[in-house]
Parts: sequence; C-alpha cells; structure tokens
Amino acid sequence: MVDAADVNALSFEKALAELETIVAKLEGGNVPLEESIALYARGEALKARCDTLLKDAEARVEKITLSADGRPAGTQPLDGE
Repeated sequence: MVDAADVNALSFEKALAELETIVAKLEGGNVPLEESIALYARGEALKARCDTLLKDAEARVEKITLSADGRPAGTQPLDGE
C-alpha cells in the first residue's frame, strides 16, 4: 500500500527523483511481480504529486508588465493576456 502522507510530504525534486528510480527499476525487468505492482502504485502516487506541484507552480507564475517606456510596471497572471 502506498503511504499517501509520505508522498504528499515530498518536494517536487524528491518525488521526481524517486519516480525516475522506480521507472528505471521497472524498465530493467528484474523485479519480482509483487514488487513491480507495489513500485507501480508508488510511481502513480509520485506522478500525481508532481502533477499537483506543477499545477500549483503554474498558477503562481506571473508575467511582468512593462510601461510605455519599457520599464517594469507590475505583474499580471500569466493567463491574463
């Protein structure tokens, strides 16, 4: 069983690194079936965590607006074009 609290505590970088390790193990093909299933479930949870963190980051990204003379004048949401 995947420990959701454990996965939800990971930073994007740590979750991605663990996910890459899992993918390498599964692609290697030398993992017993039961362990493969557990690794796959953990990988799915890690992927979901990375997706959530990326969406959160995208929501916070802002575009710098410039005044008529080309100087920074403020920010607006990236999607607010």
